[in-house]
Amino acid sequence: MITISPSLLACDFLNIEKELSSFDGIKNLWYHLDIMDGHFVPNLTFGHPIIKKIGKVSKHPLDAHLMVTNPKFHVDTLVKQNIHNLTFHLETFSSQSEILELIQLAKKNYPSVGLSIKPKTTIDKTSLSEIIKNIDLLLVMSVEPGFGGQSFIEETYSRLIEIEKLKRNINPKLIIQVDGGVTDTNANKLIDHGVTNLVAGSYIFKASPQDYPKLVEKLRKGQ
Repeated sequence: MITISPSLLACDFLNIEKELSSFDGIKNLWYHLDIMDGHFVPNLTFGHPIIKKIGKVSKHPLDAHLMVTNPKFHVDTLVKQNIHNLTFHLETFSSQSEILELIQLAKKNYPSVGLSIKPKTTIDKTSLSEIIKNIDLLLVMSVEPGFGGQSFIEETYSRLIEIEKLKRNINPKLIIQVDGGVTDTNANKLIDHGVTNLVAGSYIFKASPQDYPKLVEKLRKGQ
């Protein structure tokens, strides 16, 4: 079943508990947390106190997407924040060995560990193959990270074809997640390209809370 991950960056933070309660009872749903440090990307978002509060009231798994220059700091300090999946960026590392080392460290404390790649990052199939063996989730950015509401980059589909081949040959259980410009107009095509986890922010939260469940199901069905 397709997992939908509403990106809380787009929600109404002044009424966050009410926003979250709108998703009660929906299956296969994660809350996506875009954690930005103002360095890896220009924007700055919520920190540990907000994450802790969300973790206490959430009835769904938390999916932390680290857009930060020092992911190890967050791997160490988010341990008790009820995070289900923790994803950090390929671009923050200078070597494959550093990536694999942090993956193994994160796996000691998080049920799922992922890696994210930006749209313009070249895919080195050799090094990515080794990484895919060791992660649970690969997050393919379909916009440049840092800001919500951007348009979907169409070249993402060709990238997904390459990644699906690697998944099939190396780690069939790998979750492929896409984040950026996801709507009901491209969800079906993304699912057809092997995506099993769709992150959506503006598409869901631009509506009224009573409509959130309906929009989640539209994405899941690719309609």
